[in-house]
Amino acid sequence: MKVILKQDIKGVGKKDQVVNAADGYARNFLFPKNLAVPADSGNMNNLKAKNESIQYRKGEDLKEAKEIAEKMKKITLKIAVKAGDNGKLFGAVTAKEIAESLKKDHKIDVDKKKILLSESIKVAGTTRVEIKLNEGVMASVLVMVVPTK
Repeated sequence: MKVILKQDIKGVGKKDQVVNAADGYARNFLFPKNLAVPADSGNMNNLKAKNESIQYRKGEDLKEAKEIAEKMKKITLKIAVKAGDNGKLFGAVTAKEIAESLKKDHKIDVDKKKILLSESIKVAGTTRVEIKLNEGVMASVLVMVVPTK
């Protein structure tokens, strides 16, 4: 019997996958526990519509990420950090500060976990920082660390 799984089941398949299950297993275990539905024409059409919706949303997200990446090419963030007389910074510039600066100055909301910094910026000057916006879409921002007293 062909069934559409409603959630991942170890040894059977993943969510929204159409699998062939034994009749007794489907009727006595999968259906009563609401883990699967029969793969009839109505349920197959629902699954197809759901998959098309997901693909459309992914396409829209990818297009939006590419537009943001184009905007980010032109952005230079200025971040003021306290420094001593010799120009050495007190503390460092982290991904969190870069994300907050992007949101405050340019209205671009980026999760701090998507900002790729191997380590925080500890010296004054200009640094190029990579940001992963979406699957396969990378952007880079110029971060200018300005020391203040």
